[in-house]
Amino acid sequence: MIDRRSLIARAGMIGGLALHPGLALAAATTQSRLVFIILRGAMDGLAAISPANEPRLLQLRGALARPPEQLGAPLPLTADFTAHPALAGFAGLFAAKEAAVVHAVASPYRERSHFDAQNILETGGNAAYALKDGWLNRLLPLLPPAPPPVAISAALPTLLQGAAPTTSFAPSRLPDASASLKMRVAALYEGDPLLHRLWGEAMATEMMAGNQDGPGGPVALAATAARLLAQPAGPRIAVLDHGGWDTHAGQAVRLAAQLRQLDTMIATLKSGLGPAWADTLVICATEFGRTVAVNGTNGTDHGTASAVLLAGGRVAGGRVHGDWPGLTRLFEDRDLLPITSLNAVLAGSVAGLFGLDPDRVVRSVFATAPAAAMAGLVRA
Repeated sequence: MIDRRSLIARAGMIGGLALHPGLALAAATTQSRLVFIILRGAMDGLAAISPANEPRLLQLRGALARPPEQLGAPLPLTADFTAHPALAGFAGLFAAKEAAVVHAVASPYRERSHFDAQNILETGGNAAYALKDGWLNRLLPLLPPAPPPVAISAALPTLLQGAAPTTSFAPSRLPDASASLKMRVAALYEGDPLLHRLWGEAMATEMMAGNQDGPGGPVALAATAARLLAQPAGPRIAVLDHGGWDTHAGQAVRLAAQLRQLDTMIATLKSGLGPAWADTLVICATEFGRTVAVNGTNGTDHGTASAVLLAGGRVAGGRVHGDWPGLTRLFEDRDLLPITSLNAVLAGSVAGLFGLDPDRVVRSVFATAPAAAMAGLVRA
């Protein structure tokens, strides 16, 4: 159900949906769907998608250069890259050309604060907290009409904050209200045009999301996102948070669990979206990468470049896109060199998905504009 916080937010005109109450049930004029998964904590792109022919990785990481033997061998993607064995589903999608990777990717940020880097990831700004709205919110005026994007979380992430209407949905932590109570609330609000409309929208969203046994974890929230996006009158954009990627210590076990959960989230999205998967793009991006060398606690420290994982029926799949810098020369003698602009990846992805002019997306959406949007990530 819609939790009480979300309902109060709607009634209080928080989050933008209440400012445009007719949008919640408006028919979408595009079949394209976007799911953005924020990997908070700095995913180790070198471990998730490893270079197959880099002796220096073994030299600098030792045993951490390969997954633990009990997890199985790395999964071949191309002649030059392998996937972590916990990404078995993603590797299968890659082979089916429904997944791809962009490696050595970084935002304009070159320091190592999670909070600052995540803010720049979400705002597309030149510096942390320089902008108050999210780049995805700034994209919305360029898109075909559709119901407002939804964050599957209790709070609206910075990525979706801004002038354009958006909303959030979170499964309730409280017992579900009975049908009779809902009917009495509807009758109570019937004389108030605004509250009556808001209540109707809340109930419509609840019906689209389906029943929930509890708040659940990231996989349950991915299932909720899929149910919402699969509906003909549902939103076309969803944002999910997946935290826990800060692997300073004991990385081998912790990272395997994180990657397995992400792999299940992507599989859950595909299953739940059904035929709509063919029109979907999933972007998994993190704030920065991790050091090439192992630290003293069998983990890795904050780095610079990482990898972006793409999935969905619209992906130009089966490829590791972009240039690979190798590990002979490192950024600041510690990190994977940042070769590809994260903003270029994002601009090229959304422009291709929604049929937009890439140059217009770059100019209108990103404060730190790359030279050009990255082409070839999404198929028509």
